[in-house]
Amino acid sequence: MLLEFTKMNGAGNDFILIDNRCSNIRLTPEQVVRLCHRQRGVGADGVLLLIPCASGKADWAWEFYNSDGSMADMCGNGARCFARFIQKVTGVNGRTTFETGAGVITGTFQGDQVTVNLTRPRDQRLNEWVPSAAGKLAVHSLNTGVPHAVVFVPDADKAMVQESGAELRYHEHFKPKGTNVNFVQVLAPGRIRVRTYERGVEGETLACGTGVTAAALITHRLHQFASPVSVQVQGGDLLEVSFREENGEFADVNLKGPAQFVFDGRVDL
Repeated sequence: MLLEFTKMNGAGNDFILIDNRCSNIRLTPEQVVRLCHRQRGVGADGVLLLIPCASGKADWAWEFYNSDGSMADMCGNGARCFARFIQKVTGVNGRTTFETGAGVITGTFQGDQVTVNLTRPRDQRLNEWVPSAAGKLAVHSLNTGVPHAVVFVPDADKAMVQESGAELRYHEHFKPKGTNVNFVQVLAPGRIRVRTYERGVEGETLACGTGVTAAALITHRLHQFASPVSVQVQGGDLLEVSFREENGEFADVNLKGPAQFVFDGRVDL
């Protein structure tokens, strides 16, 4: 079977996007792993399928797979790419909505820049001391559609992302489902740098939209940064997180950044 796809990236976080509006494509976890393999497949951090919205709550819906074949509820960079993919295949202009495992997302377009709203963050936990191989770490947590841990570091370049990220991702403290892990350096007032170990990819990615958002919101809590917060990711791009507070809770959380087409292709499943 020849499968038509579009390769996209959002700040270096790359995805395979597939038009499945006819609902005739069924991918197995093994096929997803092969598609995402960087030597034996197309290569990507995840696969997103455009499908009809069965609930009627949005224009469209998605199926989102991590590169290990597991399904995930939400991905910020993936959401921006997905919105622009909808624009490409349907011709919609201005805005679109789609349903994810974390809720309905709205995407708006400004050239190759896309802004998506994120569902209300939850499960905030600050200043928890977690034992690790490097000693006790001050870890902060927030669910921005998927769970994220945030660790502040003096120099992101020197952060042990692969080692410490893998340890915290599977740590007893975050069982049973584990967590994504973000290493955050404060660069200046209103600006941070983030490196992310992603659950489901099981390694560092060049950017993680929900991780960037969790890092920005926790930095606001601990360092009183005002909205918007500018975030430099490992791929070199800048993302912007805007928000407001309502009765001590975060509301109107938005993530803005690039969503770029790389190429179209066909692959034999």
